[in-house]
Amino acid sequence: MLLSWKQLVLLSFIGCLGGELLLHGPVFVSEPSDSMVPVGAEDKRVTFNCEARGNPSPQYRWQLNGSDINLAVESRYELNGGDLVVINPHRDRDSGSYQCFATNPLGTIVSREAKLQFAYLENFKTRMRSAVSVREGQGVVLLCGPPPHAGELSYAWIFNEYPSFVEEDGRRFISQETGHLYVAKVEPSDVGNYTCVVTSVVTAARVLGSPTPLMLRADGVMGEYEPKIEVQFPETLPAAKGSTVRLECFALGNPVPRITWRRSDGRPFPSKINLRKFGGVLEIPGFEQEDAGSYECLAENSRGRNVARGRLTYYGKPHWVQLIGDVRRVEESLRWDCRPRKPSPPTVLRTGALALEERIQLENGALSIVNLSVADAGMFQCVAENKHGLAYSSAELPGAGTSAPDFSATPMKKLVRAQVGSVVGLDCRPRAAPRAVCSWKRGEVTVREDGRYWLGFLPLSPGRPAGLRHYRKTCFDENVAFRNNHVKNLLSPDAPFLTSGVAPVKLEWLMGGTYAGGFPTGSPARARQRPMLFLILTFFTVLPRYLKVSSETGFKRKEGGSSSGDLMIRNIQLKHGGKYVCVVQSAVDSVSSAADLVVRGSPGPPGNVQVEEITDTTAQVSWTEGPDNHSPITSYSVQARTPFSLGWQAARTVPEVIDGNTHTATVVELNPWVEYEFRVVASNRIGGGEPSLPSEKVRTEEAVPEVPPSEVSGGGGSRSELVITWEPVPEELQNGEGFGYVVAFRPLGVTTWIQTVVTSPDAPRYVFRNESIVPFAPYQVKVGVYNNKGEGPFSPVATVFSAEEAEPTAAPAHVWAHSLSSSEIEVSWSAIPWKLSSGHLLGYEVWYWTSGEEGSPRRVKVVAGETAARLHGLKSHLVYHAAVRAYNSAGAGPFSATVNATTKKTPPSQPPGNVVWNATDAKVFLSWEQVRAMENESEVTGYKVFYRTSGQGGLQVLSTNRTSAELRLPVQEGYVVHVRATTAGGDGASSAPVRIPRRTSSDARGSPSAIANVHPVSRYLPAVLCVAHALW
Repeated sequence: MLLSWKQLVLLSFIGCLGGELLLHGPVFVSEPSDSMVPVGAEDKRVTFNCEARGNPSPQYRWQLNGSDINLAVESRYELNGGDLVVINPHRDRDSGSYQCFATNPLGTIVSREAKLQFAYLENFKTRMRSAVSVREGQGVVLLCGPPPHAGELSYAWIFNEYPSFVEEDGRRFISQETGHLYVAKVEPSDVGNYTCVVTSVVTAARVLGSPTPLMLRADGVMGEYEPKIEVQFPETLPAAKGSTVRLECFALGNPVPRITWRRSDGRPFPSKINLRKFGGVLEIPGFEQEDAGSYECLAENSRGRNVARGRLTYYGKPHWVQLIGDVRRVEESLRWDCRPRKPSPPTVLRTGALALEERIQLENGALSIVNLSVADAGMFQCVAENKHGLAYSSAELPGAGTSAPDFSATPMKKLVRAQVGSVVGLDCRPRAAPRAVCSWKRGEVTVREDGRYWLGFLPLSPGRPAGLRHYRKTCFDENVAFRNNHVKNLLSPDAPFLTSGVAPVKLEWLMGGTYAGGFPTGSPARARQRPMLFLILTFFTVLPRYLKVSSETGFKRKEGGSSSGDLMIRNIQLKHGGKYVCVVQSAVDSVSSAADLVVRGSPGPPGNVQVEEITDTTAQVSWTEGPDNHSPITSYSVQARTPFSLGWQAARTVPEVIDGNTHTATVVELNPWVEYEFRVVASNRIGGGEPSLPSEKVRTEEAVPEVPPSEVSGGGGSRSELVITWEPVPEELQNGEGFGYVVAFRPLGVTTWIQTVVTSPDAPRYVFRNESIVPFAPYQVKVGVYNNKGEGPFSPVATVFSAEEAEPTAAPAHVWAHSLSSSEIEVSWSAIPWKLSSGHLLGYEVWYWTSGEEGSPRRVKVVAGETAARLHGLKSHLVYHAAVRAYNSAGAGPFSATVNATTKKTPPSQPPGNVVWNATDAKVFLSWEQVRAMENESEVTGYKVFYRTSGQGGLQVLSTNRTSAELRLPVQEGYVVHVRATTAGGDGASSAPVRIPRRTSSDARGSPSAIANVHPVSRYLPAVLCVAHALW
């Protein structure tokens, strides 16, 4: 509401009589801030701060998501001064934006918005994860897939068993964006179980996913290949002013790629930029406008390189270039300029929306008022808004004809020294219109007349010397429109004192942190005294036991400066909890202050883990509560271990989620007749604690087997034999004693099964011998399981052929070998004559060796029907010998005659140099220096020009026998080009990539580093265009 002139005069008069501060509109002292609270937190109250000073004292109201909060109806809200307290906040009804309104008769101001959000982290689903099989040298990505959550997360991975965590290096990388684990090149030491660990940064809750087994395939080692970028930042990423931006980049490849960064515009990085995780993370602290732009991540190894690009854009809430301010002297007219940086013109409010009229105009954020009157007095706010938030600027327009109190003519003394018991007079005489009324504060406490104080004088009572040491006195002067203050210091230095004030009852700290400071948080325990007196500062515990200050004990006392006397405890542990006392002594007095230090940590191990009831698939497990380490236990998890598992594994339980008040659970989905151990892990808000000691080993009861053998097959053997093979059932799936196999078979087309029993649980095959077996005849076979509890299921039916009559008797003819390159030879032959009645020809074996390797030749196999094989990985310029033979299930036949071939010399190691380009319209002319082969290298027969678009398009190849080439390339695209020499021994080394940008003019030229002299290129070149089959 607005004040009439009568009300204004009346309030001024009342204020003068009462000696209180006089009229001014509300001004925020504190505004609400965003808050994120854990779901189900122990602290059931959330407070949004809002405090404004003004006279009369402001009244407060609040809005949630733009709607007023009715405090008279809503019992879950309390108003404490201006602070809004949300009691037992709930995610569904209390999430959103809160805003405070402070109002007095002079006007209303609106605070910034504050958001209330709820953080939580649910458990992973307990389903098992499939094994990942890769070749040695291959790259792999293990997915985390975090469970439902809100709030920031951090990720880690456990290798096999806690606490063995995966250490990140140039070969391994954990993305903090997705949680996935990336291994650039798998090594044999990487084989094992990997478990994703997800931690909520807000709640400190931690959950573990199911293990993912990583296994090596047995079909060879992965060769070298160029980098493949798997982790890259978005193409466009907005970043807030002042934030810390982290860009991730990681590539798979063999050899392991090296990661480097650069700006696309070529500008160097400022010194504030950090590279972390072996170059995998680019960190930009304190993001500013000049940090915006395009960034590139380069992944490179000996096989090639790849590039990922993205652009950082700058954003921020509105930033004021010019603020409105309180008017010190009121004239006949007023102009207020309110200008934010860049966004649309701001809005000006006055106790709600401003009513514009002929004498009140608003244009581009400038407010103009002519013919001012007392009725115009009030609070004004300028509001600027963009998509990232709001910004407010507040000011007060006082009544006409007033001026602020001014101390320039009658300044106060900065320091007054006095003895205890004396009477001190402190003058406060400013100039002001109307005449100002003075009031005093001691620190933040208003001084009132009470026998020791009266306005204008401050007597120091000798009967209360302990209460009077050092004062900071502030004189406040105020009239109907303005308020001013001046500060004076009063010193009575007779005894030591603690400037930190009274210590709190309790200090709480998380285990593993470092506490540095005095007893009250943010108020270090420091001593002051007259310079001529010597102080002794001592810390001890309440036992009493004096603290030994040393690096071994973790205690350190700071010396010198404003932090002198602070006690620092490094790497706080549970043992550091207790009461601490700080004692300051001088020659005349001593003072002390005490505080309790409570160290909160993850729970200790539960105790007395017992297995009370056990069946074939379940076990009843109980335990006793361990120490909670000053943070209540919220949940338990049960882990199991068998002789067949890789360490401890999370067990499936009923109930699925075990709360902190439950000390028993049923473990389900166990395997029958397996020896188990169990242990229990407790968790609280800090995180998961130490596991308990294992229970005694117990064995589940027996049951009928449920899993038949896998990989049922067979064939081969000697004449009149039927060979049946299978993969034995693992011991943990045999479900009891007396385990064996039931083998059933029958000729194809016969209805009756022939059965036999194999009593050995480790047997992988059975051979049936009978003279009546026809060579290479089809049989249907299946294999079942049994134990002392009964028979289990059979495997699916498979078709197996009986043994063939004999191995091949003829050798392949017309064998020929010729060299393809410096590392490859092709061997070919004619198929041997074969009849189906003679059996089934499986294929051919090619044996090859060099001189001196006759005793250990190498071999390759090809299937029947193929009459050629390529030998790879050979040494250059060396004679190789080869022979071929056919084979079937009965064995191998005779070798062919031996043939010879010599591998070619290696291609040149020198790449084409000085690659220069010249572009006209849609044609690009290239030239380069001739490559000259060395004596031990193959002669150059021509060149290949490889080119692709800058956007990683398909690779194309142009072959030529000259040192120049002409390409027809559209001007709308940029291209990357490189050149290789071609020889009989293969392609030579690649030139450095040449980047041809998108052409905007009809004539352009360039080279890999700088523009050079362009050699003339023939416009008519014999060339062959082909598409490359390998990615570059």
